[in-house]
Amino acid sequence: MRASMKFLVVVLGLGVLAIGAFAAWIAIAFVRAPLDTVGDVDFDRALTIPPLAESRVDGDVRTFDLRLQSGTSDLGADHLTPTWGVNGELLGPTLRAERGEAVAMRVHNDLPETSTLHWHGMHLPAEMDGGPHQLIEPGNVWSPTWTIDQPASTLWYHPHLHGGTADHVYRGLAGMFIIDDPLEAELDLPRDYGVDDLPLIVQDKNLDDDGELDMSESFFASAGVIGETIVVNGTPGPYADVTTEAVRLRLLNGANARPFTFAFADGRDFDLIGTDGGLLETPVAMDALQLSPGERGEIVVRFEPGERVVLRSDPSDTGNVFAGGQDRLDIIEFRAAEQLDPSPRVPDQLAEVPRLDPEDASEERSFRLSDSTINGLEMDMERVDEVVEAGATEIWTVTNADGGSHNFHVHDVQFQVLDIDGREPPPHLRGWKDTVWLRQSEPVRLIMRFGHHTSTEWPYMFHCHTLRHEDEGMMGQFMVVEPGQSPGPIPHAEGHEHEH
Repeated sequence: MRASMKFLVVVLGLGVLAIGAFAAWIAIAFVRAPLDTVGDVDFDRALTIPPLAESRVDGDVRTFDLRLQSGTSDLGADHLTPTWGVNGELLGPTLRAERGEAVAMRVHNDLPETSTLHWHGMHLPAEMDGGPHQLIEPGNVWSPTWTIDQPASTLWYHPHLHGGTADHVYRGLAGMFIIDDPLEAELDLPRDYGVDDLPLIVQDKNLDDDGELDMSESFFASAGVIGETIVVNGTPGPYADVTTEAVRLRLLNGANARPFTFAFADGRDFDLIGTDGGLLETPVAMDALQLSPGERGEIVVRFEPGERVVLRSDPSDTGNVFAGGQDRLDIIEFRAAEQLDPSPRVPDQLAEVPRLDPEDASEERSFRLSDSTINGLEMDMERVDEVVEAGATEIWTVTNADGGSHNFHVHDVQFQVLDIDGREPPPHLRGWKDTVWLRQSEPVRLIMRFGHHTSTEWPYMFHCHTLRHEDEGMMGQFMVVEPGQSPGPIPHAEGHEHEH
């Protein structure tokens, strides 16, 4: 009898396992089904262009007033959607400053939650970085100041509080930060903001039946929320009127997790002129540009009078279905006028990009991203993971060790890609970068030169810019110190002064 009972238990157990495995297979198959919106988007809303932020010059300092606030936005649902924004209901104004200018930010927090504001891609002192140690509590104001000291480029800003970045960015706190310089101004490039020079903040959202942002995640979606509604500058189903033969698009992947591979529906070429940290040496002709979360690319595309063409996102080379990497998405339609103002061809030479020499590297470091950790460690606000000497050139080798949807972002510096799995990087990855995509088990070697903003108290961050991964611990801290110095204790995150 006992043997019969054991046999029955085993059979029943195997049956349960088989049913569970089948159910899991069905669930995986369901979540892996690629989304395809090509031809299904009604481009019926004019693209919103974020306004240029107002500023005032006090002495030699340009000051911006920024207010984190809540509101409601029309994201295409039957009801208005509760959102957050900077100086508005959703997203924020475009900040613009010249290289060499001293800037000051007065960031007021009118939200019901503590947040931060990080200047992604900016070279600045760690205390002004807006990372998880520079918290702004409700009702308080944070006033960082620094001098712009890097080439013309398209940067952005967004919250960076530990454990809550994904939520705050998804709700709408983000905006562009454009740096100008005299060398870029001399080039014959489109630069009439909002006319032939368009900021495109591309994000994905999910809306529930009440029109509210749906932040629930599939059990299998380890990268976080993967939205089915694409918005550009907060506009669903957008179109942009074109009045010139050539248009400069400042593309920002502002999504929490989804990679985008930007390509035009008719397969036309465009010129990539800049990446995260500024202009390339020469334009690169391309017909598709992949950007992971946080990456930027500046492209110039030409149009014919009267034509309409859609910018899409094609499947990425990641193979990662759980981050939407196999989806095909319509993004925005461009509508050219019957008569277009003439535009010159993109110059053959753009900017000098001095190559960093590996022979100058004084240190090499390795970073393995896996299971919400970097090198086996989850983020600890009180631990300094790496100490770097000011002015040093270093080589960092970064590896996606678990096949997840990972990229890698380093604060304060712009780096160059030396090689990818031993291969020379393609032309579009030979400029200045601060964020780079990581394919599984392909080590990426980065070379970077650290500046002279030093501190023994305040760290910078390095992390995966898939925001859920960052929040769950895939982040570390480094300090830049003077030769011979050692880091001291990290101050507890401060809430900054109350607004009077």
